[in-house]
Amino acid sequence: MMRARSLSAPSPGTMARSTMAPGTMALSKMALGTMVLSLTLLGCGSAAAQDDGAREARANFARPVVLAPDDVRVFAPPPAGFADTQPNAPQGRVEELSYDSPVTGTRRKASVYLPPGYSQDGRYPVLYLLHGIGGNQDEWRGYVRAQAILDQLIAAGKAVPMIVVMPNGRALPDDRPPPADRMFTSAHAEGFARFENELLATLIPAVESRYPTAAGARQRAIAGLSMGGGQALNFGLGHLDTFAWVAGFSPAPNTRSGAELLPDPGQARSRLALLYLSCGSKDGLISVSQGVHRHLAQQGIAHVWNVDEYGHDRDSWAENLYHFAQRIFRLPPR
Repeated sequence: MMRARSLSAPSPGTMARSTMAPGTMALSKMALGTMVLSLTLLGCGSAAAQDDGAREARANFARPVVLAPDDVRVFAPPPAGFADTQPNAPQGRVEELSYDSPVTGTRRKASVYLPPGYSQDGRYPVLYLLHGIGGNQDEWRGYVRAQAILDQLIAAGKAVPMIVVMPNGRALPDDRPPPADRMFTSAHAEGFARFENELLATLIPAVESRYPTAAGARQRAIAGLSMGGGQALNFGLGHLDTFAWVAGFSPAPNTRSGAELLPDPGQARSRLALLYLSCGSKDGLISVSQGVHRHLAQQGIAHVWNVDEYGHDRDSWAENLYHFAQRIFRLPPR
């Protein structure tokens, strides 16, 4: 059983505070989601190991960044005000979709953006947009201001009218962002990995039964920031029969290696409509993205590689959503 209800537009400042676990807001502005680096260091799960892992993860934000000649910005910055609500312009709306999850055994929620002029008589492509390790289903619309970005693009004819599903990518019975002392645990990370099955087997069917969606992989996109960027690359490239448009914005170290992401380069070349990868030149974790980019280049897999001048923060994610949203669902179906 599923249910949808309208959500009022959040105040960006209020939503940013309300969707972060206590004590994580300051970190989220520079590195929301990438604290997961320490998860790879926590095999024993002891308190001492968690403390050591947390310190090492934070230290990685200050690692020297080594840029290659092709680690450059490929898109001009968006115009001023691109992420601001325009009161007199057409606006979409966001509603809450709830559904039963066999993975968690609980009722779960997703925020769903419906574009300006939305009608049950239409057929819409769908973008699945995933949050970072400290966020939830409200992070993209509140902290990053995705709704304002999409409203402006769609109203200007720069983006295809689309439904955007912003789920809680933490598939745990208690799916709230945990307190800081539990952010680094392997149990928390496991919830993000478990979301893969829930997304494919439960959430996508729930969305497609509730909303008038267009069918096929070329009518579905997946993207995410930080931890969600790793999920988007892992899930999207792992299921090319489901997603043809895939993006990782500042993907975190939960991202699989290039060889694991693309064991069959030929299939990727034939099925992908767009693969988009971005990171900031001041992001201490840029090596994750660089490794994926270099593998793609070695395999001859076409992709966008956009390196902006930011750190691991909202400005990079908002700008890359702006660029990615204009490029998806544009090619004729094969």
